[in-house]
Amino acid sequence: MTHDHDLVLRPTPAQTAAALAPPPGRNGGDLVVETLVGLGATTVFGLPGQHALGVFDALRRSDLRYIGLRVENNAGFAADAYGRITGEAAPLLLSTGPGALTSLAALQEAAAASAPVLAVSSQIPTAGLGGGRHGYLHELPDQAASFRGVVKSVHTVRAQSQIPSALAAAWKSALTVPHGPVWVEIPEDVLRAKTALPVVTAVDAAPDELPPRPELTALAADLLSRAARPAIIAGGGVVRADASGKLLRLAERLAAPVVTTYGGKGAFPWEHPLSLQSWLEDRHTTEFLADADVLLVVGSGLGELSSNYHTFAPRGRVIQIEADLGKLESNHPALGIHADARLALQALLETVDERTDETAPERVRTLLGKVADRIAAQELTLEQEVLASVRRALPPGAPSFWDMTILAYWAWSAFDAQAPNAMHSAQGSGGLGYGFPAALGAAAADPTRPVLAVSGDGGALYSIAELATARQYDLNVTWLIVDDGGYGILREYMTDAFGRATATELTRPDYVALARSFGVPAVRTTPGTLAADLADALASPGPSVVVLPAVLRMFAPTHLG
Repeated sequence: MTHDHDLVLRPTPAQTAAALAPPPGRNGGDLVVETLVGLGATTVFGLPGQHALGVFDALRRSDLRYIGLRVENNAGFAADAYGRITGEAAPLLLSTGPGALTSLAALQEAAAASAPVLAVSSQIPTAGLGGGRHGYLHELPDQAASFRGVVKSVHTVRAQSQIPSALAAAWKSALTVPHGPVWVEIPEDVLRAKTALPVVTAVDAAPDELPPRPELTALAADLLSRAARPAIIAGGGVVRADASGKLLRLAERLAAPVVTTYGGKGAFPWEHPLSLQSWLEDRHTTEFLADADVLLVVGSGLGELSSNYHTFAPRGRVIQIEADLGKLESNHPALGIHADARLALQALLETVDERTDETAPERVRTLLGKVADRIAAQELTLEQEVLASVRRALPPGAPSFWDMTILAYWAWSAFDAQAPNAMHSAQGSGGLGYGFPAALGAAAADPTRPVLAVSGDGGALYSIAELATARQYDLNVTWLIVDDGGYGILREYMTDAFGRATATELTRPDYVALARSFGVPAVRTTPGTLAADLADALASPGPSVVVLPAVLRMFAPTHLG
C-alpha cells in the first residue's frame, strides 16, 4: 500500500546524467543564475561590484538579459517598475555595503507600492559574518539589519547548497500577496568558489494564495446588499491583483459610486457613470464618502493621501479588504477582511444581491461638478492644458511613470490613466528620482509600446546618468522634464508656510544639450506645442527627451480648513 507521503519524485535519466557530470567552470554565481532561470526570471537589473563578480561572471553563461543602470537606486526603481508591469519578481543584482545601501530608497518605494523585487546582494567573505570588525572592504556589522525594516523578508546564505532554497523562498515571499521586495545576501567567497553541485533546474516556488474568510464576506455582502448609499474606494491592491473587471461588475451590481486612490489609478473606468474619478484631495469627495452608509475599501490602507490628509471621517459602516495585515483597520474601525482583492471581490460577486439606485449617477455628476467649479475658480488654465496635452499625446494603454513633481500631483487627481496598471508614481514612499529609471524598467518589460516618464528639473537631476542606460539598451522611453528652476512644490510649501522659500532654487544644465550629448534626441517645447512634440517623441523608436520650461502651480488644498 502506497501513501502520499511515501511518494518520491524520481529524476529522469537526463537529470541523473546532468547531476553526475555537471559542466566545468561553474561557481556559486552559476547556482544563483541557474536558480533565477529555474524560477522563471528572464531579465535582471543591477550594477556589478567587486564582491558580486561571481554572479556577473555567471551571467555570460546564461540566457538572462541584463539591464545595467548607473546608480543602484535607479536600478531598484527599474526593477520595481518591471515587477509592476509584469507581475513577476524582478531580480536586482547588487554589491556589498555602499552599493547595497544605495538601493534602500527604491526598495522602500517597492514595499510601499507592493511591487515584487528580488534583491540579491553579495556580502563580505563568510569568515567576516557575525558582527566582528575584520576590516573587509564594504564591511557592515550587520548588512541585513539595514534592510529588515524595509523589505518583506531577509535571507542570508552561508553555503552554496543553500542558494537554490534561499532564492526560492525569497521569490515565493515576493510574489505572495501583498507583493513586495525581498533581500538575499550571499558572501563573496561562496559566489566565487568553484562548485561541483548539479545544475539547478526548474524550481517550485508558487506563491501562497490569500482567500477571504467566508463568514466575513457573507456579512460584507449582506451589509452592501441592504445599503442605501454604498460607495467604494479602490486602491492599488485592486491593480496589483488584476481585479479591475471584478470591481466593475460589483460596482454595477450594487449601483455604488467608485473613487480610485492614486495607487489605484485605472482600476475603474474614468468616464463610467459611477466613477468619482480620483479627486481624493477634495473636501467634496471626502464628504461624499463620509456620507456613505456602507463604504467598501478594497486594497487601500486609507493612508495620508487616500484620506485627504486624514480629514476623512466615515460616518457609516466600513468594510476593508486588504492583503497587508498591518494596514487592516490601521486608520478606521472596519469589518476587516484580510484577503487578496481578486479573491475577495469574487466572493462578494457570488453572494451580494443586486440593487438599483437611479440617483447614484446624478449624485456622481453633482460631485464632479462641484470639484470642477472649485478648480475653475482658481485660474489654473495652464496646468490643466499641460495635463490635457500629455493625455492627448500618450497612446491609449501606454504606461506612464511620474516623479514627485507638481504635474504628477495634478495627475494623481485629474489624469485619466485609461487602463489598469498604466499609470505609476512614487507616491508610495514619496522619494525623488523615480520617473525615468522606472520607465526604463517598464520599457525593458514590454518593448512593443512607448513609455512616458515625467519629472521636474529637480527630480531629473537624480537620473541624468540613466540617459546612458536608455541609449545603451535603446529603450523606448520618452522623458518629459518640466523645468521650473528648482524644487517647485517645496517652493510653494515653504512660501505658504514661512512667507519665503529657502534652498529650493537650482542651477540646472541645458537638458536638451545634455541629452543630445548622450546621443538621445531632445527638443525644447512650449505649452502650446507640447502635445505635438510629445506625440512625435513617443512615436519615434528609442529614447527621447522633451523639455518644457514652465512654472506650474498646485490647486489649493482643502484639508487645512
